[in-house]
Amino acid sequence: MKNSFPRFGAVLIFIIICSYAVCQQQGPNKEQYRPSYHFTPAAHWMNDPNGLVYYEGEYHLFYQYYPEASVWGPMHWGHAVSKDLLHWKHLPIALYPDSLGYIFSGSAVIDHDNTSGLGTKQNPPMIAIFAYHNPKLEKSGSNQYQYQGLAYSLDKGRTWTKYAKNPVVPNPGIRDFRDPKVIWDAETQKWILVLAAGDQIQFYSSPNLINWNLETSFGKSLGAHGGVWECPDLFPLEVKGTHDKKWVLLVSLNPGGPNGGSASQYFVGDFDGHQFKPDNTPTRWVDYGKDNYAGVTWSDIPASDGRRIFLGWMSNWQYAERVPTETWRSATTIPRELNLIRENNEYLLTSQPVKELAKLRIDSVKMRLTKVNGAYDISKQKTFGKSPLEIIITFNTKNRNSAGFAKKFGIKLSNEIKEEVLIGYDLKQKQFFVNRKKSGKVSFSDAFPGIFTAPWELKGNTLEMHLFVDEASVELFGQQGRVLLTEIFFPAKPYSQLSVFTEDGKIEVKECEVWKLNSIW
Repeated sequence: MKNSFPRFGAVLIFIIICSYAVCQQQGPNKEQYRPSYHFTPAAHWMNDPNGLVYYEGEYHLFYQYYPEASVWGPMHWGHAVSKDLLHWKHLPIALYPDSLGYIFSGSAVIDHDNTSGLGTKQNPPMIAIFAYHNPKLEKSGSNQYQYQGLAYSLDKGRTWTKYAKNPVVPNPGIRDFRDPKVIWDAETQKWILVLAAGDQIQFYSSPNLINWNLETSFGKSLGAHGGVWECPDLFPLEVKGTHDKKWVLLVSLNPGGPNGGSASQYFVGDFDGHQFKPDNTPTRWVDYGKDNYAGVTWSDIPASDGRRIFLGWMSNWQYAERVPTETWRSATTIPRELNLIRENNEYLLTSQPVKELAKLRIDSVKMRLTKVNGAYDISKQKTFGKSPLEIIITFNTKNRNSAGFAKKFGIKLSNEIKEEVLIGYDLKQKQFFVNRKKSGKVSFSDAFPGIFTAPWELKGNTLEMHLFVDEASVELFGQQGRVLLTEIFFPAKPYSQLSVFTEDGKIEVKECEVWKLNSIW
């Protein structure tokens, strides 16, 4: 008996490890609403993506994580890596709370020249700069309960050491002082830190990632101010088709989004290492949907690639803790490539699904030139079952002002118990929309059911929608990524029917292709 327990314990541990491995490879997407190709934590709570950085063939994704429950709690940094932006490997928690506070949002970079002195040029450190949130100071009534800390890794992000003299950016007396995004500015040869400070953005500079000086502030009277500003990002982009370079500043806010709750806005302008000067002053939204928040971009993408790749949190603070999932909560959006175009004398940020997603396509069906009056069932052409889908559909809108032309049209997802999501365009209101009023489980929040819209005035002869449908979400890229709507949903039974719909008239479908998508599990 004396030796039987260790032997039994070893067997039990082996079984647990094997079961976890099987779950990682086969099981997670078997849970109701678990996405087939969006990143989710293996278990428990996740919100903002953090520390997106590329290094030696790996895309690193850190994220706000609470490992003890499926609701928000003391924040950690969860960690996963991918070689293709599709298939993710879960790694141990990277950063834990300590005596200075919870680990809130932040960013990561590779200090290639070892300016910090925390590594070597042969083995440059991966540097994470993040917001500490001190709950004791907050409860005491102090305004200085958030400040910025630093940690570094010398083994490709697998283990982390916190800087001994944290914080590196003390709080100057601002209640909401967080979410640092760090970039290297090649023109001024210094590090820039972009920080949310109340309902403004502050810019800091540093030669070494440790000693920071305040440069300027931005946004006091610009943009949307319905809530606290959060999770900024700053990066340069070439204007497509030119050699002109502009700077893009992303700013999330909660509440105050265009369809209620949390959302992300952007500004386009010039940055000289000291001050950001915007060209576009009207409020612009990264995504009009209810469920794309706190998105940021990867640092250190190789110049040979050259893309600016974005990832958001696919939920909304109005109901994120109440959605009907059990073992885990929240997913990220699909990774998206950002580009900048100039139209009608204004700069417009566009988003497109990253090219790697095409690797998930395993089967497809094409619609021929078809006129639709009421409904056209695509499902009858080929049995897709309950698989996740990618859809590209183009409508002929040349005769939109003529009698009999559909007032609303688009794609309908539905099931045998008459639950449905409508994704379409409203000609009269001049807007894209997603209607999830009858999408399934909606009673968990009054803010969840509704029709959510994105303004867009048709000027050409076609309207294009590119859709990514997963177990519990749809992401609409309209007009080649000029307008976006991201929405989650929770049908009692998976949607198994796909159709084109019209209201009050007919429309011609010029092209339509639907792909069945493989699971990343």
